[in-house]
Amino acid sequence: MTPRSNLTALAFAVLAVGVASPTVAVAPLQDVAVAHIAAAIEDPRRPAEDVARDGLRKPAEMLIFGEVLPGQRIADIRPEEGYFTRLFAPAVGDNGRVYAFVPTRTATRETPLAEALAAAFSNVTPLAGALDSMTFPEPLDAVFMVQEYHDFHIPGFNTDVALMNRAVFNALKPGGVYIVIDHSGRPGTGASEVQTLHRIDGDFLKAEVEAAGFVFEAESELLRNPGDDRTINVFDEAIRGRTDQFVYRFRKPG
Repeated sequence: MTPRSNLTALAFAVLAVGVASPTVAVAPLQDVAVAHIAAAIEDPRRPAEDVARDGLRKPAEMLIFGEVLPGQRIADIRPEEGYFTRLFAPAVGDNGRVYAFVPTRTATRETPLAEALAAAFSNVTPLAGALDSMTFPEPLDAVFMVQEYHDFHIPGFNTDVALMNRAVFNALKPGGVYIVIDHSGRPGTGASEVQTLHRIDGDFLKAEVEAAGFVFEAESELLRNPGDDRTINVFDEAIRGRTDQFVYRFRKPG
C-alpha cells in the first residue's frame, strides 16, 4: 500500500484500536481526510532525526486524533525543536497558520528555534509570552501541548496553571480542541512529581482542564506502555522515549 492508502486505512482503525470516548459522541474520525497528513509526514523539510522518532511518536495517529485539517489555525505550545510544528505547518497548508508559542522562562533559548521554524515554513508565526495570559492574533481551531503541561507546574515557570488553561479556552473557537499529551504519573500523585520525574497524574490533569470549562471528549491508548512502572525520571535512558503517555482531547463547548 502507498503511504496515503495506509493512512486512509489508519483513519478507519483509530477509533477501534486506540480511542476511548467516554463522555461525548463525536463525528467518526474516519470521516477526516488524511491525504494532507500523509503529505506532512512525507514533507522533505522534516529532518532525519524527526523521521527516526516517528515509530514511537505516531504522528499520523496523533494528527488524526487532533482532527488537524487544511486551513486551520493551530497553536503549538512550547514547540522546542519543532517536531510537531513541522507536521502541523504542511498539514494546515498555505491557508492555515501555526503559532509556535514560547514561554517567557525559556524564550532566550527557544525563541531562535521558533524563528527558525518560521523561516522554514511561511505559515508559522513565532510568539513568546506568559503562559497564563497568552493570547493569539485570531481564534484558534486547536491547541496542542505535547509533553510540556507537567513542566508548567514547576515553580520556576511561574505559571498559574488554572489561568493558563483558561487562556487556552479563551483562545479557541467554540468547538475547538485542546490536545494534551504527557508522561503518565502514578494514580494519586497529582503534580507532586513534575520536577523530580517529569510526570503528572492523568486524572489530576483532566480535572484541572475541565475546571477551565472544557469537556473531556476522548483519549488515545496508542502511546501507552504498560512496561513503564512510572517510578523513574522520563530522561532516564532505561525508559527515555518509551514512557507511558496519555493522549487527551478536550473540547470547548459550542
